Amino acid sequence: MDGIHDLGGKQGHGPIDTDEDETAFHTEWEGREWGLAQCARTPGITIDWWRHCRELILPQDYLERPYFDSWAQTDFSTYIESGWISIDEIIAGKSQATDRDYGEAAQAMSLQQVLDEDHDLASRFDAEIDCPPAYEVGQSVITRVHGHGGHTRLPQYARGHRGIIHAHHGAHVFPDLSAKGEETHQHLYSVMFSAVELWGESAANDKVYLDLWESYLSKPES
Repeated sequence: MDGIHDLGGKQGHGPIDTDEDETAFHTEWEGREWGLAQCARTPGITIDWWRHCRELILPQDYLERPYFDSWAQTDFSTYIESGWISIDEIIAGKSQATDRDYGEAAQAMSLQQVLDEDHDLASRFDAEIDCPPAYEVGQSVITRVHGHGGHTRLPQYARGHRGIIHAHHGAHVFPDLSAKGEETHQHLYSVMFSAVELWGESAANDKVYLDLWESYLSKPES
């Protein structure tokens, strides 16, 4: 969807601060939120639905709240939607259930242990599909002009522009449908655009590479 998150190429937001503090967590609660996000695997909530929920945050909140604050907002909204927790429990800061057996408490883990376990449990999003790729490396393509109200990985600034297929990555889960709970696979390409093509003659002489699914692309008419 065309939300405030899609800021590529837009004016009026000032320069990007490249000297920002690279500390992973600036406060203790940010580390806790990151830990919660890694541990809470909510059934039926795909990464694409999670991203779409984050895109629904109101523009002022999205721009002004800390990064992990918007993570927490998104996580809690998906937990509520899935029935794991209630708004009252979030306000209280503790479970209000009386008939659940949670078993033994989980053991504390180091950051490296969490990262290793997350890597071992990571799902694969690629698959073999019957239809061959529609495009070849070096071929000219043009991106779809219009977006839609759901989740998409085609940024607004790249719509309706010409690019060249730089690489083919096989078939991967299509995020637009994955956000709706439908798992289908499409061919995925790395597409190269010139910065001038995207932002006009005033842009630097650079190239932009985007990973785009097949249905985002078409062959130019001329």
